[in-house]
Amino acid sequence: MSTQKRYIATNIDGITLILYLALVSIGLLSVFSVEYRSTDTGIFLMEKSFMKQLVWFGVAILAGLVILFTDSKFFSSIAYLSYTIGIILLIVTVFAGSETKGSHSWLNIGGFKFQPGELCKIFTALALSRFLASPETNFQTLKHRLFASALALVPCFLIILQNETGLALVYISFFLVMYRMGLPNLVLIIGFSAIALTLATLLIDTQTLFYILTGLAILFIILLRKQLKKYWSTRIILLSVWGIAIVFSQIAVPYVFKNLMKGYQIDRIYSMLGREVPDEFLSEEGRVERKGNVSDYNVTQSKIAIGSGGLWGKGFLNGTSTKNDFVPEQNTDFIFCAIGEQFGFWGTATVILIYLSLLLRIIYVAERQRSIFSCLYGYCVAAILFFHFAINISMTIGLAPVIGITLPLISYGGTSLLSFSMLIFILIRLDADRQVMIR
Repeated sequence: MSTQKRYIATNIDGITLILYLALVSIGLLSVFSVEYRSTDTGIFLMEKSFMKQLVWFGVAILAGLVILFTDSKFFSSIAYLSYTIGIILLIVTVFAGSETKGSHSWLNIGGFKFQPGELCKIFTALALSRFLASPETNFQTLKHRLFASALALVPCFLIILQNETGLALVYISFFLVMYRMGLPNLVLIIGFSAIALTLATLLIDTQTLFYILTGLAILFIILLRKQLKKYWSTRIILLSVWGIAIVFSQIAVPYVFKNLMKGYQIDRIYSMLGREVPDEFLSEEGRVERKGNVSDYNVTQSKIAIGSGGLWGKGFLNGTSTKNDFVPEQNTDFIFCAIGEQFGFWGTATVILIYLSLLLRIIYVAERQRSIFSCLYGYCVAAILFFHFAINISMTIGLAPVIGITLPLISYGGTSLLSFSMLIFILIRLDADRQVMIR
């Protein structure tokens, strides 16, 4: 064994690698259990999703080995170039992408079909880490904060144009990395306030909400009357917040729901809230028709499958919902319900524990880096994994709208498995050289 190979083998973080292999193994077994039928003539059938996923796992391992034997400085040096290539691919996909299940986020090159948006997560993580780690970057300035935000939001916008909202939202997770670099708490407050006000607008009559917001403004005027008399700035801030909240709830949110959002997106949001879609969103052509809530059906079947697993589950290959195809997209977006039905509470708890262990390990690995670039890249990987993991599981149990986000390393999907594998293997490679200062 050469000196380089021996060095890499010695410095590889074995715990991260074991947790990665554990999740991929669970994923392969889950995909197999979803589509296996007693009438199958064999196990290794190329037309089956399980076999395709196994082949993609082989490709991912091969890519991982190439990454491990690549100079760690290479990933920093190609960060901007790879990001540029990713943006070009996304633009091409907007105009030439093939349509699959309502979105046109896939590119066909010869007989090879892939999602550029999945691979662009890697390129964005590298580019954002490179920019934030640059000695010329001062993240305390508005200029550099806006540039960092643009690095995350440009691919997000292009993916939205491909009608792949779920994947686009993943790019919002990069803002968690910016908090690591000192993004003001005000941004977090504004973000959560916007979410809360949107939900209030959907749940409360607009006129009633107007009275509530006005009542809150009057209450603050009473509580802050001394400051209001003394400082003009306090009056301006209070009136501005009240005015923005009124415009946002009375005009902006209804306009977006009536004119910009698609019927299935409205359907999914109201399904999460446990409400029927209001008549005002049903009147226009192409909106949701009151024929039953499709997303609600999917989530209901998913919860039935998970609940029927009980404490210990029905056993491997014995899931009733799995056998009878009650849950749509069961080997991709709703793969978690197959685990819950077959292995019960303890099975799902074990999977969640493995995910949490991997996330904590990645954060630990990120924090022990000497290089700011490697540290920030580790946080990018953790943020992406956390967003996928949290939203997907919340989606399957009805705590989040169904937005088409896969369960990392477990859901069926070659591009998804390859992109997550590359994200993790690049981190492992950077960690092997953690004493090297990479910019």
